[in-house]
Amino acid sequence: MIDVREKYDVAVIGAGHAGCEAALACARLGLETIIFTMSADNIAFMPCNPHIGGSSKGHLVREIDALGGQMGKAIDKTFLQSKMLNTSKGPAVHSLRCQADKMEYSKEMKRVLESQEHLSIKQAEVSEILVEDYKVESEEEEYTKKIVGVKIFSGITYDVKAVILCTGTYLKSRCLTGEAITYSGPNGLLPSNLLSQSLIDAGIELRRFKTGTPARMDGNTIDYSKMSEQFGDSPVIPFSFDTDPADVQRPQVSCWLTYTNEKTHEIIRKNIDRSPIYAGIIEGIGPRYCPSIEDKVVKFPDHERHQVFVEPEGTYTNEMYIDGMSSSLPEDVQIAMYRTVPGLENCKIVKSAYAIEYDCLCPGQLQPTLEIKNIHGLFSAGQFNGSSGYEEAAAQGLYAGINAAMQIQGKPYLSIDRSEGYIGVLVDDLVTKENLEPYRMMTSRAEYRLLLRQDNADIRLRKKGYEAGLISEEKYNKLVTKIDEINHEVERLKTTTVGANAAIQKFMEENGSSTLKTATSLAELICRPEFSYETLAPIDPERPTLSKDIIEQVEITIRYEGYINRQERQVEQFKKLEKKLIPADIDYNDVSSLRLEARQKLEKFRPTNIGQASRIGGVNPADVSVLLIYLDSMYRGKNDEK
Repeated sequence: MIDVREKYDVAVIGAGHAGCEAALACARLGLETIIFTMSADNIAFMPCNPHIGGSSKGHLVREIDALGGQMGKAIDKTFLQSKMLNTSKGPAVHSLRCQADKMEYSKEMKRVLESQEHLSIKQAEVSEILVEDYKVESEEEEYTKKIVGVKIFSGITYDVKAVILCTGTYLKSRCLTGEAITYSGPNGLLPSNLLSQSLIDAGIELRRFKTGTPARMDGNTIDYSKMSEQFGDSPVIPFSFDTDPADVQRPQVSCWLTYTNEKTHEIIRKNIDRSPIYAGIIEGIGPRYCPSIEDKVVKFPDHERHQVFVEPEGTYTNEMYIDGMSSSLPEDVQIAMYRTVPGLENCKIVKSAYAIEYDCLCPGQLQPTLEIKNIHGLFSAGQFNGSSGYEEAAAQGLYAGINAAMQIQGKPYLSIDRSEGYIGVLVDDLVTKENLEPYRMMTSRAEYRLLLRQDNADIRLRKKGYEAGLISEEKYNKLVTKIDEINHEVERLKTTTVGANAAIQKFMEENGSSTLKTATSLAELICRPEFSYETLAPIDPERPTLSKDIIEQVEITIRYEGYINRQERQVEQFKKLEKKLIPADIDYNDVSSLRLEARQKLEKFRPTNIGQASRIGGVNPADVSVLLIYLDSMYRGKNDEK
């Protein structure tokens, strides 16, 4: 029996994207932190698509950076190709996406962790969380247990004040390729087989989810002449607000676009009974918004083809990622299937596609801080919470890490609501919704997406990062100056007018715009689609010299002012409901006229405020009204007693 004990403030279990952000946040806030990983050589590993960002996910990366996280800085140093998506649409859905060099990204993140003061890395399997009874009740929170430590497989115990679960897809994981089942983590890495039972013993409910990944091909066996070449942007826009744009202007590699066809689909249909998903071998539920190629063929039989992106895995490897064709079909079927795709006729598979099953958290057990209900000091983040995606994981890891640190230091928790960030939408959805499949962030999930653009993430959230202690005073003051410059320039454009003289009329005609009938402000001209801030320069000689990011904010503020003002009014109504708090010890059985379904859902999720309660599935507006009346009478009664 080993009797060795070490002492830390925080233990982070898992060194994927959630674990890295959680550990860095805690260490940077001065807490002695240890991060456990099954493989110290695979920190921040990308077992699926080696890219960062994308639709809505790019928003999350920008928000992580605004709060003081690391993901944006790491991808700026290691990307192979960068593109701003959805530029033909409005700014609310513009999203940055970078193809990563997966090994270089992992190396960069490991380097950052190894260099971080107050942070230790330990390659070991955590087999137990250690808890003891702890009875605390207040209007804000209620606990029955608290974290006191963790134990690793070798028997060494680590006494800690908080634990952050960032186990990803490793808990009791198994990989499936047709009838071949491997009891391993992603990409053949070791699984974590012991921790699940310890969590169950502590009163945590677990379920099985699944996700999958496509095959990796030998790039030398691919005929790119049959595919459409996909180029990156020029100039490149960095992810991090702290990255000098000049540092990311470098040569980029190409990605390639091809398509499946009827031959592909026919092979899949003939062998569908050999897919573990359809044969009933897989227990876990898969992601709706990232389906396997089998799911696409079965669920969309009218589609004659599906997009397939062929993307590089890194600078120093020939492996190519076949995006859009994840699968769990047997290997012989995969070979036949892939070789029907134009350009892949002679392809050789380096790594076969597979599905992976794993344990994760049942819904209804998270507090808005990402602390597990009833267990003081136990936080969780990433795929363990029922989400999918590197960016979702990193955002949760940062959020949980900050809040674990705030709890230990006795400071106010970080709170980001749905009107303040995509992180707020993500956390709120995981806390209040009964997600039945791995959760994926999308721009459509954000009610106030015109306010939550990726371009203004620093304006929205950098102050919160500063207040938490992850953003320096110098960086925060730089932001304050930026906001002042934006406001001053918007006001100048609104008050600077041009007359209907001959020179101005000629300028209007040359730019394909209708002539002026009266004096008009420069702000009004910017609202015309044929003009931009830059094109008005010849008739605006007094303008100051401004950076591109400030000009972007000025244009968006002016052009979308009416829509922005309307969403801000909607946010005011939203905030009113968020401020109506629900006591942690409320007994919903005492709330008469509350429907049975609503009572059961409210009891399960235990919302902290009326706004949260209103977003729980099964709770309708009438139930919210009943609850409001009950709370008003309860608070009146307490005031009368005083």
